[in-house]
Amino acid sequence: MQNDVSLALKRRMLIIMLCFTLGLLGMGVRLAYVQVIEGKKLQELADEQQTRNRAITPTRGNIYDRNLNVLAKSASVATIGVVHAQITEPERVAKVLSEHLNMDYDEVYKKVTKRVAFMRIATKVEKSLADEIRSLNLSGVKVDEDSKRYYPYHTLASQTLGFVGKDNQGIIGLEVKYDSYLKGIPGKILMETNGKGERREEEVEVRINPENGNHLVTTLDLTLQEYAEQAIEKAVEMKGAKRGAIIMLNPQNGEIYALATKPDFDLNAPFTINNEGIANNWDLYSSKEKQEFLNQMWRNFTINDTYEPGSTFKIFTSAMGLEENVVSENSQFNCSGSKVVAGRTIKCWRSPRSHGAENFVQGVQNSCNPVFMEVAERVGASKFYDYMIKFGFKSKTNIDLPGEAVGILHNKSNIGPVELATMSFGQSFQITPMQLLSAGAAAVNGGYKVTPHFGKEIVNDRGEVLTTFEYAKGEQIISSETSERLKKILESVVSEGGGKKAYIPGYRIGGKTATSQKLPRGSGKYTASFLAFAPAENPVVMTLVIIDEPQGTYYGGTIAGPVMKEVLSNALPYLGVEPTYSETEQKLDEVQKVMVPSFVGIKVTEAKSLAEKQGVAIRIEGEGSQIVNQFPLEGEVINKTTKIILYTD
Repeated sequence: MQNDVSLALKRRMLIIMLCFTLGLLGMGVRLAYVQVIEGKKLQELADEQQTRNRAITPTRGNIYDRNLNVLAKSASVATIGVVHAQITEPERVAKVLSEHLNMDYDEVYKKVTKRVAFMRIATKVEKSLADEIRSLNLSGVKVDEDSKRYYPYHTLASQTLGFVGKDNQGIIGLEVKYDSYLKGIPGKILMETNGKGERREEEVEVRINPENGNHLVTTLDLTLQEYAEQAIEKAVEMKGAKRGAIIMLNPQNGEIYALATKPDFDLNAPFTINNEGIANNWDLYSSKEKQEFLNQMWRNFTINDTYEPGSTFKIFTSAMGLEENVVSENSQFNCSGSKVVAGRTIKCWRSPRSHGAENFVQGVQNSCNPVFMEVAERVGASKFYDYMIKFGFKSKTNIDLPGEAVGILHNKSNIGPVELATMSFGQSFQITPMQLLSAGAAAVNGGYKVTPHFGKEIVNDRGEVLTTFEYAKGEQIISSETSERLKKILESVVSEGGGKKAYIPGYRIGGKTATSQKLPRGSGKYTASFLAFAPAENPVVMTLVIIDEPQGTYYGGTIAGPVMKEVLSNALPYLGVEPTYSETEQKLDEVQKVMVPSFVGIKVTEAKSLAEKQGVAIRIEGEGSQIVNQFPLEGEVINKTTKIILYTD
């Protein structure tokens, strides 16, 4: 009996010791977990309880054009906030802040009394107003530096540059693409407190300075961008078009000099809709509808949207035919106004009339559909499709902008005779304008693919280059010989064919126009375009003009041609391309130079007689009888066809 009691006692002691040991072991494991696994997190929580951290926004880097003109910059502003635990007079603080910040008192009071460590009352407050609030020394009110993005040219290159949100992070365009270089690293203001969040009087605020962002130097040229903006805005307005764009690119290396789209928007007010009709009913739309409208306004259709390129694509059908030796400049064709393909009659744009007998060069000048259908047939569907892939029509150009779309092509196995025929003159598939421009560069630069781009380099405040963006030359698609032959053919299109309206005396310009019927067929909607390059012998600029849904006359050569001429007339001299006049061109009135005579001080009737005698054109402004000023001034040398503006009293 005694042995049984002793055995039971030992068993209980063993169980107790085991439980005690397990308890110690559990406590050790927990201690280790707290110190090793949770230690960092708990330390952060302790620091958060005992400090009040306030972020310091870094200054975002500038965006420059290629000549270091500022396209986007950041100005110093402030953030106004409160530390709840330090507020001693909440009503007074709310009253003063609401009055100075022009905010609703109840809204401010609610923020001031909210039991959180730090509450922002207002951001992007102008520095002068922030300094005024700081001078009041309101208990618990903090005035911290902030920055605000500013775009000095407002609407210029809006869809390209993009803008930033309230947190100074990029939202669209180059602002978001190069955000990691531009945004910088935030700083902090650390203020030690007791457990209740009250500031310890003997402690001072500890400042950790922010690291400001670096600067982006782009390939954009402010002057060329302004030329493009003015030209496309005027064209869209005059033709009542839905939208339009002009892109200017160096075909040798892919640097984009200008990308202008209309309609655009003010980068300093990016959430203000640019459509008056929608703006007048803005409050009637849902949040989802409002966002969709804004997305459409911000959309860069030159890279985000696809379209049927129409006759500009004939450049590439020509390149394929020349490269494959299935056609030469003197190859003979006959246009009857249409061509029957697999039992289907496909018309020339000139139908029911025809071009008749013509050689290949004339076929390109005439933009004759049957010629290109025949060339594509000779190349064959398989090779034709392979060339489309090589030219990049089914892949992104890798332009340094977000949201790039890719071309929509037939599956190779589905390309029959009819599909091949329509593809030859730019129908039954869709590409982006930027894909067209990138492929066009390869056609005239010796056959090499290029990457369209804006990013040139990243520099710091001292102007030191930190990063240079490299864009290697891509694969060769066509031979340099084919490229040379193609340039000469396309030059003849401007000097003798459908691109005559872009002809500029003294300059050799090559290009191809297009009038693309939009889907669905028969909608009566068209896209007029013109792809051109100059000088034809050694292109330094390739330009694409697109006018979408013009009203009235819609032919590419007719309405896009004059726009192209205006742009290149300004761009080529600016780029240092000097005109070389032929004997015939030297006799043209628009080439002749005259010295401006003086018209100031004479009567309007006398001015008209003098202008006729001197062989100059004038335009009289005002209803007065006497000339009081003129432009250009007396003694300046101008082209004979340039109008002299005379101002009357």
